[in-house]
Amino acid sequence: MQWLHPPPHVAEQPDGALEVQTAPGSDFWRHTQYGFVRDSGHALLRPAPREWTATVTVSGEYGQLYDQAGLMLHTDEERWMKLGVEYVGRQQWSAVVTRGFSDWSVLPADTHPAVTFRCVRRGDALILHARPSLADPWTLLRVAPYPPTLDAQVGVMACSPGEAGFRVRFSDFVLGEADRRPLHELTRP
Repeated sequence: MQWLHPPPHVAEQPDGALEVQTAPGSDFWRHTQYGFVRDSGHALLRPAPREWTATVTVSGEYGQLYDQAGLMLHTDEERWMKLGVEYVGRQQWSAVVTRGFSDWSVLPADTHPAVTFRCVRRGDALILHARPSLADPWTLLRVAPYPPTLDAQVGVMACSPGEAGFRVRFSDFVLGEADRRPLHELTRP
């Protein structure tokens, strides 16, 4: 895995988790609503096949508007997806899919010490889920189109667009085979 915009501090923990301190003003965004382009967020990425399932568990000290951390799929600066916790007055589960222009969806969420996110890339779709614990079913956050012919990298991302960075911990990142179950069955573990 390689960093796209390395953060100021990274430490691998004895249990294999990765702790990151984000840089202030870091973000991924393109045009929509705000009229600006930001391509300074931190992402640790690896090449991936065309179809896969990726999961990661994230816990962070979110406190500033738009502090965020989770999964990322990245083809280039104009085509990518980020999925995770984003702080907008409280923790929210957030997804941004960008194809030239960014779009954004959020689902208000309770404050959890950790949340696991999953992305299934298969065919022309990204299927995005979240759950606060292994005992919970997956919550479907979004099904978004993504061109099936585009190569991409996948991994973890963290950003803090505001004036202060924050600490985040990534654990249990797994990249495996695409889950082929029908969409309505994907809420089960």
